[in-house]
Amino acid sequence: MEFKDYYQTMGVARDATQDQVKRAYRKLARKYHPDVSKESDAEERFKEVGEAYEVLKDPEKRTAYDQFGADWKAGQDFHPPPGWDAGFEFRGGGYTDADAADHSAFFEELFGRAAYEQARGGQRRRTFRIRGEDHHAKVLIDLEDSYAGATRTITLRMPEMTEDGRVTTRDHSLNVRIPKGIRPGQQIRLAGQGGPGIGGGEAGDLYLEVEFRDHPFYSVEDADVFLDLPVAPWEAALGATVKAPTPSGVVDIKIPANSNQGRKLRLKGRGLPGKTPGDFFVVLELSLPPADNEEAKKLYQQMKEKLGFDPRANLGVS
Repeated sequence: MEFKDYYQTMGVARDATQDQVKRAYRKLARKYHPDVSKESDAEERFKEVGEAYEVLKDPEKRTAYDQFGADWKAGQDFHPPPGWDAGFEFRGGGYTDADAADHSAFFEELFGRAAYEQARGGQRRRTFRIRGEDHHAKVLIDLEDSYAGATRTITLRMPEMTEDGRVTTRDHSLNVRIPKGIRPGQQIRLAGQGGPGIGGGEAGDLYLEVEFRDHPFYSVEDADVFLDLPVAPWEAALGATVKAPTPSGVVDIKIPANSNQGRKLRLKGRGLPGKTPGDFFVVLELSLPPADNEEAKKLYQQMKEKLGFDPRANLGVS
């Protein structure tokens, strides 16, 4: 996927004011409008300018886009890093409902509906009273927080417009109770922490979509948790009882004799907690001792001669 430099497309500096962005758009839209322009690529350029303007005119989208910095160049192969939008607060979801055919793959990856599978927060209107907008943000928590529940201070970045028309951010810190058993993709609702109401209307809510930080040991699929457990060849061949870490503490794992690489051992109910708890899977990963001295080399040579083992026998290439 190619990186799109929207500032280059619009011909404005990265610190351009919103008024400067608007003026640049009007000029380019007139220049490339298909009904007016005689240039062969007018329709394509018109779409590119419209896409760039949709991002840069919106303080929230623009601030999120600016997180990537000026290091990326137009046309470079680009994939957004995991959790790129974590800790960033959007009003009403912040993502577009426009037809994906109208935008590039780059735009849809960052701001399209497929990137954010939840409905926008709406406004309820009553006579002279307007409920505040719901806000949405993605937050990263530790896997262990889901096992035990926790209270964490989370800082979100909120885009704001300065008096001179430039976009900046301010920090928004909240104490958040993380419920035990919460899973990736689920939301924490903070009532009244969204946008303020108008005319005495109630404030909107803030919805935090939870994702887990990458863990050095564990991976998560739905409610199940996986651990790749290194084992020695003799432990896998002869069987053994070894200790293994889990998010809720160290446990003893019984490895059956003649276990192969990749074998899964299931600990029922030790995954993410909940009404129906997930399971914890230990995946055996054979770890071979290095043949880095004469004694080790001799032992490996003896195994080769005495065991007569051919790992590729079932491939018919022996």
